[in-house]
Amino acid sequence: MKLTPSHRLYGLGAILLLALISCSRKFSGQGEEFPILPLSVAGVAYLFAIREFFCTPSFPKRVIVVGLVLAALWHAAFLRIPTGSDDDVRRYVWDGRTQRLGYNPYIVVPGDPAVAALHTVETRTLNNPDVPSPYPPGAELFFRAVTGIHESAFAMRVAFVICDLVIVIVLLDVLRRTGQGLHWVLAYAWHPLLAAEVAGSGHVDILGALLLTVSFAALIRRWRATAVVAFALAIAVKFLPIVLLPLYWRRVRLRDALLAATVFVLLYLPFLNHGRIPIGSLGTYIQSFRFNDPVFASLERVAAPQVVVAFAALLGILIAIWFRTRNQPLSPDAFAWPMAASLLCAPVLYPWYLLWLFPFVRSAATLPLIIWTMSIIPTYIVWHLRTLGRPWVLPVWVMWLEYGAVAMTAAIILVRRIIRPAATQCSAD
Repeated sequence: MKLTPSHRLYGLGAILLLALISCSRKFSGQGEEFPILPLSVAGVAYLFAIREFFCTPSFPKRVIVVGLVLAALWHAAFLRIPTGSDDDVRRYVWDGRTQRLGYNPYIVVPGDPAVAALHTVETRTLNNPDVPSPYPPGAELFFRAVTGIHESAFAMRVAFVICDLVIVIVLLDVLRRTGQGLHWVLAYAWHPLLAAEVAGSGHVDILGALLLTVSFAALIRRWRATAVVAFALAIAVKFLPIVLLPLYWRRVRLRDALLAATVFVLLYLPFLNHGRIPIGSLGTYIQSFRFNDPVFASLERVAAPQVVVAFAALLGILIAIWFRTRNQPLSPDAFAWPMAASLLCAPVLYPWYLLWLFPFVRSAATLPLIIWTMSIIPTYIVWHLRTLGRPWVLPVWVMWLEYGAVAMTAAIILVRRIIRPAATQCSAD
C-alpha cells in the first residue's frame, strides 16, 4: 500500500519525537557536551519533512494539529532538563536581578568581588564574568520583567517557550492571509534547534524573532504603527534586524517611523550613564570574541574588526534595498536573506543566532538557508572537545562541512533553474 503524504509526515514526526527526546535525555545539563548524533537524526527527518511540505499543496487540519502536539512534547522534554552551568540564560537572570536591585547591568561586572554578595546559586557560574552585559535595552527590560515574576533560569526558559508559542500563532495568521498552506507552520515548529536552544538552553534571540514576526504580520495587515514599533523593539533585543530597515521604506508613514525611533530611544533612558548611551561589553564582543567566523576572519586580515562589522551590516542593508526595489509584495524571503548575509560575515555565529531566520524560511529561494540551519549542527562538537581539554576552537573541517553544504545547495538550485527553468517536478528534489 502506497503511503500518503500525511502518513509520511506522521512517520517523520515520530522520528523527530524519538530523536529529540533521546537528545534531551543525553544532554548533560551542564553546558559541557551536546548529543550531536540524535540531533543530526532529527535534522535529517526535518529535511525530509520540508520536502513533503514543498511537494504537497495542503494537508488536512488534523495533520497540522498532531504535528503541533508532537512539537509541544519534545519542547516539554527539553524544558525539563537542568540549565547548563554556563548557559547564557544565567546571564539573563543576573541582568534582571541587578536591575531590580538598583544596579546598571551595563556597568556592573559579575566577576567583581565588590558585587559577589549579589549572586545567587544560579548566577555564580555565568559565562564571561569579567565583562558587563552586551545586550541592548529591550532585552534587558525583558530580563527584568521575567525575574520580577520569578527569579530563575527555568522561568526565563519558560518565557522563551511562550515566545515560541506566540510565533506559531502569528505564523498561522500570516499563512491564512497570504494563502499559503497552513502546514508550513510545521517548518518552523518542527525545527530541531528550536527545542534545543529555546526550551533547552534558553536564548533571547527567540524574543527578537517573535517581535520581527509580529512586525512582518502587521505589515501584511497594513498596521503600520504596530509594524514599526515591533521592528524597533526587535532591534532593541539584538541589533541584527536593523539591516531590514530599507524594507519599511514607503510601507510606513513618517509619523510611524518617528514613533518607532522615540520608543527605541526611550528604552535606553533607564540605563543612561552620566547622560551617555551605554553599550556594555559590545565593543569587547566585536574586538575579541570569535567563533565559526571564516568570512570575518578572512576580512579581518585586511581591516579592523569594527570595519568588518560595518561591512557585514552594509551587506545586509544592500540586499534589503535590492529586495525593496523589486516592487514586489512583501515576502518572508526579503526578511531572511539580508539577516543571513550579515550573520555570514559576523565575528561570532552560534547555532541559536539562526533562530532569527526560522519564521521566514519556507520557499525554494530560501532552501540554502534551510540547509544552513541543519549544517550548523556539527559546530556543537566544540562542547565535546572542551570536555577533552581541547581549546574552544572550531575544527576547520566542521566549517567546510557547514558552509560547503550551503554553497552546494545554492549551486544545485542555480544550475537546475538554468537547465530546466520550466520543470514541473517537486522543487525540493
